[in-house]
Amino acid sequence: MAQLPDAGYTPTAEDRAGIEEWFAGYDAAAARRDVEAMADRAVFPLNLVSDDSRGEGATAQWDRRQFVETMTQVMGDGSEDITFDSVRTPVFLSPAMAVVFTDSTMTANGATQQLRYADILVKQDGKWAFQTMIQGGWGDNLR
Repeated sequence: MAQLPDAGYTPTAEDRAGIEEWFAGYDAAAARRDVEAMADRAVFPLNLVSDDSRGEGATAQWDRRQFVETMTQVMGDGSEDITFDSVRTPVFLSPAMAVVFTDSTMTANGATQQLRYADILVKQDGKWAFQTMIQGGWGDNLR
């Protein structure tokens, strides 16, 4: 029988701080609507996982151009006042892989909306980058 890798990794304080730092930078870029800086924090091709309006799973892979074009449309022109209050729960699979679950409250022009999503991050050359985005409700846009 093949020897399986140890799956009981316990993250260090440095591991957790690295993830928190990554999200602080990503959130700052998103707040500025700096989609190019957001893209700089990704590994391409980027995997996307969602579901569609029929309740069917949907997946896609985007290159950097698709990410920038789509996120530019999603993020808007900056005329809306948008804030996020997020609670993130990282689950480390190894020192170089983490799945991060986010529960967030988005407030846009005084109206609030609850969001739940997950990102898969990998560490390459000592830096975290996201490689997969997972969120319900976007599948019709992925087809």
